Amino acid sequence: MRLYIRIMSALIIENLYKSFDGIPAVKGINFTIDNGEIFGLLGPNGAGKSTTINMIAGVVRLGSGSITAFGYDNQREYRHTRRMLGVVHQEVVIDNFFTVDQALRLHAGYYGVKDDPAWRQLLVERLGLKPHLDKVMLKLSGGLKRRFMIAKALIHRPKLLILDEPTAGVDVELRHGLWEFVREINRQGTTILLTTHYLEEAEEMCDRIAIMNHGELIALEETQQLIRRLSNRQLRLWLEYPLTEIPIGLGSYSPELKENGNILLLRLPAGEGAGRVLSQLTESGLKIQDIETDQSGLEEVFIHLTGIKGA
Repeated sequence: MRLYIRIMSALIIENLYKSFDGIPAVKGINFTIDNGEIFGLLGPNGAGKSTTINMIAGVVRLGSGSITAFGYDNQREYRHTRRMLGVVHQEVVIDNFFTVDQALRLHAGYYGVKDDPAWRQLLVERLGLKPHLDKVMLKLSGGLKRRFMIAKALIHRPKLLILDEPTAGVDVELRHGLWEFVREINRQGTTILLTTHYLEEAEEMCDRIAIMNHGELIALEETQQLIRRLSNRQLRLWLEYPLTEIPIGLGSYSPELKENGNILLLRLPAGEGAGRVLSQLTESGLKIQDIETDQSGLEEVFIHLTGIKGA
């Protein structure tokens, strides 16, 4: 059974540690990414996300622990793992003296993969690089450099695509186009590991989310399950008759009257369903015309867990 799990999982991280000058950056984290999923790795600046990704990509040596990609150890069998991974690093990394066309034609060969003109042309068209093929990298704008990095990461058709802040500093049009393309290649079988400062992107894109803070993994769960478990829900009640005071027994729900007492707001504690409060409302004899529920999203969960706003 253990061997089967290793083969079928896209990535297995076990007891991963890393320190720099004696200061721990990653502290014994463990997680598995299933083949074919979109997995979010979130955390505030300095949480250890990029260090973890750089160890997965093989550009930073492991302190201790192990990383296995599609059944291959990324230290002992690095030729296999490098070929299976495509990485878009947070920092812009370009080949200054090549044109876009030259760099993309050459890059698959770095992984021992033959250039595929049809696939290369598809990447060029989908990422809007066609008008810029004859430009050297130094002539590209920041957004175009980011597009080139995405094309370069995909040119050898990796089984796992790692996106470390891929939409940082890019325009809204590219952001939406990129996520559409990411969904498309994911449907075709590419596994995605994503970090982003845009929490709404992670909430929309990711099947599961892991949250790091101070080098430790503090949450790992299906996205919507994590939100339901840790976010607060709000009940908005439209009343038949206005209230002048809060009914006894509702104090634990942070009640608040709005619109001259015609609307009552109640906040449910994280993880609590609406059944208990609805029973209390019935017992109180309130006449309710309508009821609406609002649930906060991933940003509130992130702040709750880390105490820091933004990924």
